[in-house]
Amino acid sequence: MDEAVRIGTDRWSNTSVRLLAGRDDPLETVLKRARETVLRAMDQGWSGPPFDPIALSGILGIPVFPRADIRDARTVPQGEAGICIEYNPTRPRGRLRYSVAHEIAHTLFPDCAEQIRNRSAHHEMKGDEWQLEMLCNVGAAEFLMPIGSLQRHLVGEPTIDRVLEMRSQFDVSTEAVLIRLAQMSERPCAAFVASRIERGTRAGRYRLDYAIASRSWPIESATGSFLPDQSVVQECTAIGYTAKGDQPLPGLDERVHFECVGIPPYPGSFNPRVAGLMSSATTAVGTSSVAYLKGSALEPRGEAAKIVAHVVNDATPNWGGRGFAVGIRQKWPGAQREFQNWTKSNRRNLKLGQVHLVQVSEDTTVASMVCQKGYGPCAHPRIRYAALEECLAKVAEAARRLKATVHMPRIGTGQAGGAWFVVEELVTSALPDAGISVFVYDLPEGSPIQQRQMELMATMA
Repeated sequence: MDEAVRIGTDRWSNTSVRLLAGRDDPLETVLKRARETVLRAMDQGWSGPPFDPIALSGILGIPVFPRADIRDARTVPQGEAGICIEYNPTRPRGRLRYSVAHEIAHTLFPDCAEQIRNRSAHHEMKGDEWQLEMLCNVGAAEFLMPIGSLQRHLVGEPTIDRVLEMRSQFDVSTEAVLIRLAQMSERPCAAFVASRIERGTRAGRYRLDYAIASRSWPIESATGSFLPDQSVVQECTAIGYTAKGDQPLPGLDERVHFECVGIPPYPGSFNPRVAGLMSSATTAVGTSSVAYLKGSALEPRGEAAKIVAHVVNDATPNWGGRGFAVGIRQKWPGAQREFQNWTKSNRRNLKLGQVHLVQVSEDTTVASMVCQKGYGPCAHPRIRYAALEECLAKVAEAARRLKATVHMPRIGTGQAGGAWFVVEELVTSALPDAGISVFVYDLPEGSPIQQRQMELMATMA
């Protein structure tokens, strides 16, 4: 691997990667495909933590078989039947789970069934194979610590100590925790894995196998580059040993803070790999987040254009019951009439994933998002997270066009029965991360509306 290679949309050369992403960014494409897979599985009852990758394989229709004579795990073509995943059941539990999730990520690539895919050690990779393996690591982290599972862990500075605590809680590898923390953190940081060169003229040096950056990380990390001769990572001489300190990165003037831990070596290697976080103390923290207010989303705050977003079901164009949609119908009757006319004009408009927009005042537009499957009492949540993600993307497009802020209650968590920690991450990904301000309203305790909602929740329990 060229020590100067950098990850960029014009530098991806692996054939499998190019088949998956085309002209799009491969990292964003893998995250999108993995997220779609997770949301479909959640709609079918997949839950955690811990989130079981073998159960996920079952939902996806991918057979999984134990096989003790392979190293970790692999995908194997099955002719017209597709593929199966084989895994070594004697591996440590965290590594086993990560390996299976890694192989599920391989199935995101269109040419997966053309040959056996083994999870490769870094020193065994040829040419640009590392690009495919790095993206499968990203996909594995998305499967093991999926959307909504990390929100309460993101307060404060991410540290290696927190990583090790989360690893035990989620029963996953250190790599999986680091990747997801970096993806979710609003602070400038990057997850990395480095390995010690054991042969040749650079023996003893450490090389960055890959680095995954947070949204606000300002530095382009050189995957494949070598760390300085005297590096913090050299202190992680055994599995579980941690190290912390500041050091430069190649081609960068400022020093970077490292926190890292020794993790199991590649098979056949003698030295532990090192996984950790890089962070910059000189870069401002990002501000993309959801603002929570006490009040009612029926009275959205601010002087600029506003979109009030809410969830409706796919079974009827009539907004009944006691949900937020009834409040919209009462305050803005035209929103209900226009929605009914819209669905009558084309029944497909009531399909999951559709959004109806109607201007109800000079500065306010109502967005009715069809992402609830049916209505009435049900043993399982009626929210459909994949449909909600599709709807939020359309709301984001409208908000950009109207230069509007977006206002909502805790959508999808009332009669739809969804989990707010999942909905919140979907909202954040679609709106604040795209530069759109979002305000979520909680009714003050003791208010008449809040009391009616509590009564409703009691009847659903």
